[in-house]
Amino acid sequence: MRLARVLAALTALLSGGAQAGEEGRLLFFGDVMLGREVAREVAMRHLSPWSQMTLPRADFAMANFEGAIGPPEGCRDAGSAPCFAVAPEMPGHLAAAGFTAAGLANNHADDLGGDGRAATKHALRQAGVAPLDFADSPGFVRIGRRVVAVVAINRVVSRRGEIDPLPSLAAERKLRLARALADWVVVFVHWGAELKDWPQDSQRRDAAWAIAHGADAVFGHHPHVVAEPECLDGRPVFFSLGNHVFDQKYPETKRGMGADCRLRDGALSCRPLRTATPANTAFPRLADEHPDDNAIAACAVPAGPGLEVAGRRLRPWGEPGRLMSGPTVLAGEAEGKPVWRMAGRPLLAAEAGVLEPGGRPMLVTVERHPSPIDGEDGPRPYVYDVTDHGLVARWRGSALAWPLIDARLLPGGETMRLCALHRADSFIRLDPASTATRTAVYRWNGFGFAAVKDEEAVAACRRMYGETP
Repeated sequence: MRLARVLAALTALLSGGAQAGEEGRLLFFGDVMLGREVAREVAMRHLSPWSQMTLPRADFAMANFEGAIGPPEGCRDAGSAPCFAVAPEMPGHLAAAGFTAAGLANNHADDLGGDGRAATKHALRQAGVAPLDFADSPGFVRIGRRVVAVVAINRVVSRRGEIDPLPSLAAERKLRLARALADWVVVFVHWGAELKDWPQDSQRRDAAWAIAHGADAVFGHHPHVVAEPECLDGRPVFFSLGNHVFDQKYPETKRGMGADCRLRDGALSCRPLRTATPANTAFPRLADEHPDDNAIAACAVPAGPGLEVAGRRLRPWGEPGRLMSGPTVLAGEAEGKPVWRMAGRPLLAAEAGVLEPGGRPMLVTVERHPSPIDGEDGPRPYVYDVTDHGLVARWRGSALAWPLIDARLLPGGETMRLCALHRADSFIRLDPASTATRTAVYRWNGFGFAAVKDEEAVAACRRMYGETP
């Protein structure tokens, strides 16, 4: 018995502490700022900001990267707002500590303008850390046989005066794609009010909206102080993870939190991982647990149903533990194993539906492609047969009757119709700046789509996009 216990303990140690039924571990931390006094301390001590702590072994670790790579003189004028210019070698410390991804959906990503944002992405990638902002969301990461999607959102006005609006069709579509292709969907959001250690009404509204549209967990940052997590609608919401590495001096800003998430027995659960930064340093250390830390871990979320078409589970494919964004490489799986992979596609949406009477389900996607018909690079509907050898295109869509914004399948009936949201201008007189929209319903005719004048379907389509029938 003693030998068995020793062997079990050794196995757990070598596996990073995994327990029976555990499929993976993910870590999410708050604000990391590697400029100003943090950079000075690194230079003076010749040490990494993580020299006083070791991240737990995990399959994936992500933090919010506050700032931009480049010289301080490149700071954009924004009055009294601080500018976080970071030297290009600093992301190497992030990678060495064990971080594999960094969020750039925050109000400081544009501190050095567009060139600074591009330099930041380049420096992070060179260091082996995958950057993720709203434009590149969702990102997908494979953890064993599971897939977790991450959608990064910024709700704080940046130096360019921009914000990622909620509710919005853009955010809804990203969550919809993430929900279709992943087992779990995580929202990594920059929000709230600085130095407020309780959830703001706006945060609760945003969290409720994200959960209603497919989010399984929400991890927030920006206030620079910790706000305790809650279980909302059966989903863990960490309202503020606080500072992880920062040079602020207030005692409250010296306490941080990570979301330590486990995939176990087909469910995701998270609990706080506390950190504390001593006075006169910006280097954090692991801290003692809080008595209530186990409570949020009971807020476990089962895996989503995923997207299955013609007996194949469709999932994004990529290197295990690496966050993949950009063109989505789809794999068709049977019994949990990939049987084929396709070239990357600029996917915006994906769902399955029966389009032909008596037919089997087909894959319907919305993809971003240029078209010679309207001369624009925009969303296009695609239809694929899913076979034992991969995807076979049945329709490589034009923008139908008007430039397309989005399209979704309408449920009901023997076959499904396509509900399309169009920009209101037409091919005859294009106006890309147009904000007016119109909806239309189409049926599949075997080689393309034809307009439908069914009043009930048209009314359902309008409701789907929030228009008054």
